[in-house]
Amino acid sequence: MSINDRQDQDSPEKAGIGLLGIGLDTYWAQFNGLRERLEGYQRSIAEKLGRLGCEVADAGLVDNTEKARRAADFFRERRVEAIFLYVSTYALSHTVLPVAQGAGVPVIILNLQPVPAIDYESFNALGDRGLMTGEWLAHCQACAAPEIANVFNKAGIKYDMVTGYLEEDAAWEEIADWCAAVKVRAELKNTRIGILGHYYCGMLDVYTDVTGLAADFGCHFELIEMDHLKALWDTVNPPELAAKRDQFNREFEVSPECDAFELDRAAKTSCALDKLSSRERLGAMAYYYEGQSGGDHENIVTSLIAGNTLLTAHHVPVAGECEVKNAVAMKILDLFGAGGSFSEFYAMDFNDDVVLWGHDGPAHPLIAEGAVSLVPLPIYHGKPGKGLSIQMSVKHGPVTLLSVVQGRDGAFLLCAEGESVPGPVLRIGNTNSRYRFAIPARDFVNRWSKAGPAHHCAIGLGHIAGKLNKLASLAGLEFLRV
Repeated sequence: MSINDRQDQDSPEKAGIGLLGIGLDTYWAQFNGLRERLEGYQRSIAEKLGRLGCEVADAGLVDNTEKARRAADFFRERRVEAIFLYVSTYALSHTVLPVAQGAGVPVIILNLQPVPAIDYESFNALGDRGLMTGEWLAHCQACAAPEIANVFNKAGIKYDMVTGYLEEDAAWEEIADWCAAVKVRAELKNTRIGILGHYYCGMLDVYTDVTGLAADFGCHFELIEMDHLKALWDTVNPPELAAKRDQFNREFEVSPECDAFELDRAAKTSCALDKLSSRERLGAMAYYYEGQSGGDHENIVTSLIAGNTLLTAHHVPVAGECEVKNAVAMKILDLFGAGGSFSEFYAMDFNDDVVLWGHDGPAHPLIAEGAVSLVPLPIYHGKPGKGLSIQMSVKHGPVTLLSVVQGRDGAFLLCAEGESVPGPVLRIGNTNSRYRFAIPARDFVNRWSKAGPAHHCAIGLGHIAGKLNKLASLAGLEFLRV
């Protein structure tokens, strides 16, 4: 199964993006064919954005203030998440400001020339300075860039800029990252995140300002009682239990050490979790509970790991210890197609200059290196009871670490890119992997820790810091990369 397979969910909608070209109406009568040429470039951009999975609302080429105000109305009606502003030639900033103010969404300025450089020899051989000026105007996108930035800065308009040329791979890679970030931002606004149980008492770093998260990301947070899960647990029937056991065997390497009682206990709780996720329409969840010793709630909470791991594999990432911020971080990585597994510092290996990260509890099976083993644990360290757990390592190769941090001055995204590398790990019934970074391990630990995250983070595949930076920009958050 590919990490991007979403067979268990409806196909995600395309992100709604506005496209606006700007020009100067004075030019059209002066330079024959210039407008048509620039409109052709804009159609090419619209087609490419569509191929990147965007639902493009194209307002056409705006060349005066009346058209600008109509474009703002158009974008509001289409409820676009962001606007790509294509600078087709020099344009007056008063054709831009009304659109940005009226639409009220982030703007990405596309400062894209038609070609890498003007053909100077052919240009200068035209022999007609009028023709030459028209040809120059088809290439002078950069002329308007500082004017637009100046006005946006004064007006407090949120914007970013992509500079390059129309067929440049690097420019379109950056634009593709913006499209992905816009899509993730939109999907986060529609994500319902469950909070099951309560915080692990005393983990002050884990305690979360849920209102702040809702304001920053637009997510809805649903508080869920353990009694709700217990009621669904009571409804699980034998066919459901048998089907879940089959799923365990398909998606896990079930250790022969797992006895039938524990497998049935975990399977029953997993069935209840599926029902809870479906009923509450969850896109992610954070959980922790202890319960009265020997009671039903303790029985349920000590058998959650397998079911929560399956939810994570099927795009409902689950964070343990009620780390709500990390559930958001895991969801972000999952929406970017990178996975997102729950993790924390486990140890350091100064001989190999690597950091070991891992965690007990749920993991993301689709980013595993080799088998995802379901194994018994005789004791859950720091938690009540015993039961089944997940043992795996993250796939070797490039990885990205992400933490959603709520600091003294507000929230920000903390990110690092590194490599998951082969080598010995702790086979203690947890996730555990070895990570190497561009800086020495001791420096990494110091710099990451001093940034002030909670002690958990989400780990995903690939290097996607650029996309995360763009998501932070769209959400109005600071971005810090270690």
